[in-house]
Amino acid sequence: MRDDSRMPARMTARALSAPAPFLSAPWRDRQGEFSPFKLAVLVGLCLPALWLAWLAATYSLGPRPYTEAIHLTGLWAIRILLLSLLVTPLRQMLRQPRVMLVRRMVGVAAMVYALAHLLLYVSDTGFDLGKVVSEIVLRFYLTIGFIALAGLVALGVTSTDGWVKRMGGKRWQLLHRIVYGIAILGLVHFVLQTKLDVTEAMLTAGLFLWLMGYRLLSPKGAAPPLWRLALLVPLAALGTALLEAGWYGIGTGAPFWPVLMANLDVEFGLRPALWVGIVSAGMLVVGILGRRLQARKPPRRRGAAPAKEAHAVGP
Repeated sequence: MRDDSRMPARMTARALSAPAPFLSAPWRDRQGEFSPFKLAVLVGLCLPALWLAWLAATYSLGPRPYTEAIHLTGLWAIRILLLSLLVTPLRQMLRQPRVMLVRRMVGVAAMVYALAHLLLYVSDTGFDLGKVVSEIVLRFYLTIGFIALAGLVALGVTSTDGWVKRMGGKRWQLLHRIVYGIAILGLVHFVLQTKLDVTEAMLTAGLFLWLMGYRLLSPKGAAPPLWRLALLVPLAALGTALLEAGWYGIGTGAPFWPVLMANLDVEFGLRPALWVGIVSAGMLVVGILGRRLQARKPPRRRGAAPAKEAHAVGP
């Protein structure tokens, strides 16, 4: 699935001319060689599913196991979707093109968890498809959740090099830009179904704000200057606080200003806005580290061939 529409044309051509990926061995790179990095990411993506399976096998999902499993798969679907949107910023800030190798894998994993989310919901109804369809049509938060899932499936199916060739680079890029809308729909679904305590949903929404802010402030194909990354720290935190205060104001009638100021009260733990600020500051550190690592690299000799960048086709 696509998470950055500004892909140079030469990267698209290189991706299409590269060998077909080894679908049966996701831990290999496009040359068929073993990639410890891809294997580590693959294992990490499987860990939530393995943990859920362990909880189910040990009857540790609580009195309503299906409800808890539905919640966990949906939560990891949106988390992993945001991770897929983080791939491009990490590649740009760390100057590591090989990070792009896992973008398709991460995006497809988000689709798989979202499909498991729906399948568990259907199973919880006793596979009463009529009821499932009526619930999706009548309940707004289920409707937008299903639309987001349909979009994820469309991106997952068309994430292969073959579909890029069939559709053409420009149309393929246009289709995969909908990942941002899908993420917004998924977040709205998350907030609406959470009902009362939207702490986790607001934290996720705040991280999405940072991801979008990064793209708005970054120049074409490169990481933004450090001062812009520093500016994102308070902006993302403030945006999260405003979202939370606005939600409680609309949903419960709570006064806007006290809820907004409650983000500065750490007596009962850190609020989502402060967590987003901490994560944003961490990404600023990543940007600083990336620049220092780049400065330590020896200059390339004149006439030397540039390092081959990882293919840009993927989630």
